[in-house]
Amino acid sequence: QVTLVEPGGGLVQAGGSLRVSCVASGYISRVKSMGWYRQAPGKQRELVASVPTVGRNNYADSVKGRFTISRDNAKNTVYLQMNSLKPEDTAVYYCNLVDPYNKPYWGKGTLVTVSS
Repeated sequence: QVTLVEPGGGLVQAGGSLRVSCVASGYISRVKSMGWYRQAPGKQRELVASVPTVGRNNYADSVKGRFTISRDNAKNTVYLQMNSLKPEDTAVYYCNLVDPYNKPYWGKGTLVTVSS
């Protein structure tokens, strides 16, 4: 069983920065990818960024140039540095881990609110 915990999140003014992190624990033999999704009120959950074990990082067009994802394999932790935040970035951010069998695991989510 894999557990994802997402400390961080909170309230920030537009133009500000925030970093959220996600720590994976449990039986983690190998990881295909880790990443972040978000879901705003009334909208579907969408990919924000992902960092695969092999390959290049992937970003949603809406966050390219503003958000940076990074991963510390030794700590089973993935970070999302969010700069130049906009009110439309307000959402619940969910950590995601995909194992080599393409099974996804999800955190409970952390709320990020960007005030205008």
